[in-house]
Amino acid sequence: MSNERFNSVWDALEDTPAMAESMKLRSVLMMALKDHIARERLSQSQAAEVFGVTQPRVSDLVRGKIDLFGLDALVNMAAAAGLHVEMRVLKAA
Repeated sequence: MSNERFNSVWDALEDTPAMAESMKLRSVLMMALKDHIARERLSQSQAAEVFGVTQPRVSDLVRGKIDLFGLDALVNMAAAAGLHVEMRVLKAA
């Protein structure tokens, strides 16, 4: 068993640093969208209308099916919901 430490679960799970970074960003966006649904007390059908997607797509989001979502789709959904997305780029440690 390895004693290697990781900064994120994605760093441990993904094969490359690039994939880990993508998964980190996707998970943050998915959580923000799920929080928006809860905060606004939207049904999945209402959220689908707001996000400009289908209800089954919102179901996938709520169920955390991260592998079904790309960054572009999540950013588009956030923008459709009136959310502002910012990104910071820092030098890796």
